[in-house]
Amino acid sequence: MKSKLLRKELIEAREYQLKIAEKAKRQNTLVVLPTGMGKTIIAVLVGVHRLEKFPDGKILIMAPTRPLNAQHKKTFEKFTRIKPEDIVLITGKIKPKERKKMYQKAKVITATPQCIKNDLEKGRLSLEDFSFITFDEAHRCVKDYAYTFIAKKYMEQAKNPLILGLTASPGGTYERIDEIKRNLFIKAVEIRTELDKDVKPWVKPVKREWIYVEFPPEFKKIKVLLEEKFKESLIWLKEHGFLHSSRITKKNLLALQERLSTKMLEAGRDYSLMWAMIRIAEAIKIEHALELLETQGISALHEYLKKLEKSRRRTDKELFKDPRVREAFRTVEEMHEKGFEHPKLEKLKNIVKDLVREKEVKIMIFANYRDTVEKIKNMLNEEGISTEILIGQAIKKGKGLSQKKQLEILRRFKSGEFPVLCGTQIIEEGIDVPAVNYAIFYEAVPSEIRAIQRRGRVGRQMFGKVIFLLTKGTRDEAYYWAAFHKERKMKGILYDLKERTSKKTLLDWLK
Repeated sequence: MKSKLLRKELIEAREYQLKIAEKAKRQNTLVVLPTGMGKTIIAVLVGVHRLEKFPDGKILIMAPTRPLNAQHKKTFEKFTRIKPEDIVLITGKIKPKERKKMYQKAKVITATPQCIKNDLEKGRLSLEDFSFITFDEAHRCVKDYAYTFIAKKYMEQAKNPLILGLTASPGGTYERIDEIKRNLFIKAVEIRTELDKDVKPWVKPVKREWIYVEFPPEFKKIKVLLEEKFKESLIWLKEHGFLHSSRITKKNLLALQERLSTKMLEAGRDYSLMWAMIRIAEAIKIEHALELLETQGISALHEYLKKLEKSRRRTDKELFKDPRVREAFRTVEEMHEKGFEHPKLEKLKNIVKDLVREKEVKIMIFANYRDTVEKIKNMLNEEGISTEILIGQAIKKGKGLSQKKQLEILRRFKSGEFPVLCGTQIIEEGIDVPAVNYAIFYEAVPSEIRAIQRRGRVGRQMFGKVIFLLTKGTRDEAYYWAAFHKERKMKGILYDLKERTSKKTLLDWLK
C-alpha cells in the first residue's frame, strides 16, 4: 500500500490485513477478526488512504470506552506521520465549546459514541467533511445504541462517506448480523478465523482445558426447593395462556414481561395481566437465584435473597410467602454462617497456585459479578499471590474504578508488577493486554460474543491456555455448550455472507 502518511517500517506486512483493507477501501465493510489480530491496523490503513484521497477531509474512530479510544489514538500516533496535535481524543469530560474547536482543527478524532451522538444532536458537530468512520466493537450496533444514530446521520450528511465496522463476534443469528449490517449500511463482510491460511502464521497455539467440580449435596437441596417454585410459576402462566411451553429461558420471560407491560398500559386495570406480571417477576427472580447458586455459590445467593426478603415490592412479598422459598432462605443463611462457599473457589485457588510457579506468568480470571471478583482477589492475596481487580466505573456500595485507575491497573499488569488480573465484563472487550498466558473462566457464559472476547485475551504473542471451571449438571455446562453452538453457527453465517457479498461485488464490477 503506497502512502506518504504511513510508517510502513513499523507495520508488519500481514497478508490478511492488506487484503481486507483493499476491499474496505471500496465499500462499507464489516470485518470480523479474532481478538488480538490487529483490527485497528486495518482502520489505520483505510483511514490513511481516505485522508490522502480527500486531503480536506477528516476521519473518526469510535469505541465504547475511553481506554479503547485512548488505544486507538496511540495506534494512529505510532503508525502514521500525521501530526500528533491533529490526532485527538474526545470524551464527555471535555467542555462542549472546547470539543467544537477540536472537531474543527483535528484530522483524526477518536471518541466515545455517546459523546459524538450528543454533539450531533446539539449541533456542535457535522459529519459533512468526514470521509471515513470506524465503528469498533460493531456488535453493539443494535437497537437504540448510539452507533445506530451516528451511522444514519453520517450517511445523510457526509459528502464522501465510507464505513468500517470492526468486531471479533457480531452474534450467532442471521437476524442479529443483518441488523448490524442494516444499521451500519454494510455492503461487504470480511471474516477470518484462526483456521484461515493467511491468518495461521500469526496465531499462537491456544489449548483448552475443562476442569469440573461436583455440585455439593447441600446445594442440591436448595436447588430442589427453588425449582419447585419456579416450575409452579411457569405452570400457572401456561395454564392461563401466557406461555405455550414449560421449557423457558430468562430471555423468554423478559420478552414476555415487556409484552405484557405494554398490554397493561393499553388495557388499564386488568387483574389477569397483573397476576401474570407477578408470576413472571417471581419466575425471573427464582431463575436468577438458581443461577447464583449453581455458578457463584452461597455468599452471592445469600445477599440476593436477603435483598428480596427486605424488599417492600408486592412481587417480592408474594415470593417470600411461599414456604419453599422461606425454607431455602433459612438453609442458605445457615450455610452462609458456617462459611460454605462454591467448590470452584477452592479449585481456582489450587489452579492459580500451580500456575504462578512459572516465571513472568500473566493470568486473567473472568467472573460475572463484582462480589465474586473481590472474593477471588481476597482469597488469592491471602495465599500470597498478588492480584488486582478491574471493574467498571458504576458505583455500587462505594465500589467502582475510575477510567484513570483502570488504565493504571492495566499498565501495572502489562509491566509485570502482579501476575493475576481478575475482572468483570470490562476486561472482555478490546483492552490492550498483549501477552497473557492463561485465561480462566470462573463461570461459563451463554453468549458467543463474550466467550470469544474472553478467549481472545490469550495466544496473542505467545503460547496460551484457556481454562473453563464447570460445575457438573448445572448452568455452567449448559452455558458453555450454548456459547459453543452459537459460535459455530455464527462462523457459518459469516462465511456464507462473505461469499454472497463477494459474488455481488464481482457482478456489480462486471456490469
